[in-house]
Amino acid sequence: MKGNLPIIWNGGGAPPPEFREFLGKGAAEVAQRYPVALSPYWLARCKSADGAPFRLQAFPDARELDAPLPGDSGDPFAELAGASPLPGVVRRFADRILVVVTDACAVRCRHCTRKNILGTHAIPAWRDYPKIADYIRANPAIREVLLSGGDPLALSQDALERRVDIFADLGQIYSVRIGTRIPCSDPARVSPALAKGLGRSRKVWVNTQFNHPAEVTPEAARACALLIDAGIPVSCQTVLVKGLNDNADTLEALFRALQAIRVRPYYAFAGDPVTGTGHFRVTSAEAAALEREVAGRVGGLALPRFVADIPGAGRKTPVVEAAALGSGRGICRE
Repeated sequence: MKGNLPIIWNGGGAPPPEFREFLGKGAAEVAQRYPVALSPYWLARCKSADGAPFRLQAFPDARELDAPLPGDSGDPFAELAGASPLPGVVRRFADRILVVVTDACAVRCRHCTRKNILGTHAIPAWRDYPKIADYIRANPAIREVLLSGGDPLALSQDALERRVDIFADLGQIYSVRIGTRIPCSDPARVSPALAKGLGRSRKVWVNTQFNHPAEVTPEAARACALLIDAGIPVSCQTVLVKGLNDNADTLEALFRALQAIRVRPYYAFAGDPVTGTGHFRVTSAEAAALEREVAGRVGGLALPRFVADIPGAGRKTPVVEAAALGSGRGICRE
């Protein structure tokens, strides 16, 4: 698989020289709690003329260490405890499970739902996967397996294909969904061979994440095209981030750009109650206002569902409904 390893800094020692021009006051303290990891591709985009959206999502901000907002949690969806029937497996909904296949990412996004627990999940070794398959067989309501992380496309092609195949071979499974930001964050990792291998079972779907139209580069478009042309449906789960895309003009441009490269805008998520992300929070009420405005500008194929992912809810909740409940909660990689 093509692509280069990310540059990582955990706040200890001098920062990598490539990062220094982008680091503000208190960056080392923030990075000690929330490390920085950037692919060379993303770093190059940070240095470009339209680099502000890339920098905002990648580099430490002192506000990440502010006191949590009321209701915030490091693990709001109880992935490390109540929702985990097996190590590294999360089951929040009856018809699907999520498997944490790696804790590696091409870019550690500052708004990540798992920013407080990334690296603390039990990552199943390959020898553990037959046990997960047995769990699925014993629970016939499960129809879908989500491979998540970290980023599954950070695995080698062989390791990823084996994990896909063990679930795709189960007759009860309709789809193996891969949650990945790599088509956006390190698109060179998506090779023709990888796309062909993932498309072989005809059960793989990809949900990726683009948050700003500047991210829809020719390289990203090519990565998505390789997947789509291999028979893999590709959808986008956009995260609404204050100061990045919390206005109708930016969202309209993003959704049109995605439609132009055959990526379906699927969800636009309001802000999750995740510790360390309060300064990014777009509430459900704000998201509902954005939805109304954007819906008057773009057609149905380019308009995602604006939703909140509320801890304990049995479904993704429309932001209008979430706003009426007084909830400002929202994103999830599921």
